[in-house]
Amino acid sequence: MSIKSLIRTIPDYPKKGVMFRDITTLFEDPYGLSEVIDSFAAQFQDKKIDMIAGIEARGFVIGPAVAVALGVGFVTIRKQGKLPAETVGVEYELEYGSDVIEIHKDAVKPGSRVLVMDDLIATGGTALAAIDLIEKIGAEVAACAFIIDLPDLGGAQKIRDRGIEEFHLVEFEGD
Repeated sequence: MSIKSLIRTIPDYPKKGVMFRDITTLFEDPYGLSEVIDSFAAQFQDKKIDMIAGIEARGFVIGPAVAVALGVGFVTIRKQGKLPAETVGVEYELEYGSDVIEIHKDAVKPGSRVLVMDDLIATGGTALAAIDLIEKIGAEVAACAFIIDLPDLGGAQKIRDRGIEEFHLVEFEGD
């Protein structure tokens, strides 16, 4: 089975010219979802990961399952104002403006090796902000993992240029 074949493409969503890669169809398939989790677990089982950090919101779907498979904990990286305890935040640039992501200040112990996970890497803005956030609280980003890479947008390369391992399961050309 091909994970890629289970990902639905929706043209012109959310705006004209965008080919939206919809992973809900992948998540609906128990064998496809299992293959995703097993593939990530196999890739990182020997990498001495202490914690997985999932980026809102789809990183919340795959991250906990991989955490269970690796026998580690899971923490959330959320948009500003969504976490109840004391947080640390990082502002990052978007196509039209900026945003802030946060993590609980005590979510990860300093020196821990963290695997950052999300469903897709495009331009890399959110993933790079997540890396900055993990480093800001004194932990090390061991790697970043995504189901989908859009290599034409360059985000995965930006992560590799920072000296951080980047792993993805499938690629789609274009944006």
